[in-house]
Amino acid sequence: MTDPLEGVLDALVESYASDTPLNSLETYALPNRRDVVQAFNHIFHVLYMGYFSTRRLSPQTLRMSLTEHLLPASEILCTQISLATAWEDRAQEANERRCDLWSKNHVNQILAQLPALREQLRGDVEAAFANDPSAESIEDVVFSYPVVFALTAYRLAHILYKANIPMLPRILTEHAHAKTGIDIHPGARIGKRFFIDHGTGVVIGATSVIGNNVKLYQGVTLGAHSVHGDVERRRGLVVKRHPTLEDGVTIYAGSTILGGDTVIGANSVIGGNVWLTESVPPRSRIFFHPSGHPTHPSTPQEPETV
Repeated sequence: MTDPLEGVLDALVESYASDTPLNSLETYALPNRRDVVQAFNHIFHVLYMGYFSTRRLSPQTLRMSLTEHLLPASEILCTQISLATAWEDRAQEANERRCDLWSKNHVNQILAQLPALREQLRGDVEAAFANDPSAESIEDVVFSYPVVFALTAYRLAHILYKANIPMLPRILTEHAHAKTGIDIHPGARIGKRFFIDHGTGVVIGATSVIGNNVKLYQGVTLGAHSVHGDVERRRGLVVKRHPTLEDGVTIYAGSTILGGDTVIGANSVIGGNVWLTESVPPRSRIFFHPSGHPTHPSTPQEPETV
């Protein structure tokens, strides 16, 4: 009798005969998601070493412990960035392609930013502790809050994104998205002391701009009016499609804010379940109305507790 799997295998092999992107047989040359995540895990330990070390640390042992994670992170990133750039440059002339030395130099530049990244993440962690009365300690925040994991992945991915590293930034943020439910595009620009409470269902688009001391609740979307991805990619355009949140903005659960020209003024509060496609001035209070529309932007008020 013929093994039933033989027929399945024949059909599968035949399905790869057509020339479509899904049928690529060259994926061995692409970056390896597992290795990229492994590099991130090493860097995560470097950034929060005191929280995840398996032994007591001291000034004498700290350098060795950091080295145990920094060296493999560097080696993995060099390999994976070389694979990503080789794939992206495959249509270029040989003398125009980025080489392994380019990847190594960029990895060194990226890792050199880790001390500044630690300082930035310190502000995010402190914002989470300050804004959530249920947080019992900084340790509680670092160990347990999904926003810490998501922001760490995003802020590292944003560094890679600005360095024009292909593929890896999105791999990192989608890894965090899968684990936390928080979807932040690596191209978004996010200021200091950013906090997402609870987090599940938050979406922050690629051209979003977020100021300092901004707080979002679960289910908030910073999105675009419509999608013209193919046109923009073909023309090499960078179109501002997603909103801007100025300093001190708070957006409550389930609200959707759309459009590249939409600016939420500083210290404004957007209530839950609001659908907003127009700008509001600083210190506005916008709340959901039973008619299904947000209340008209009010005259700016003094800041109030909501």
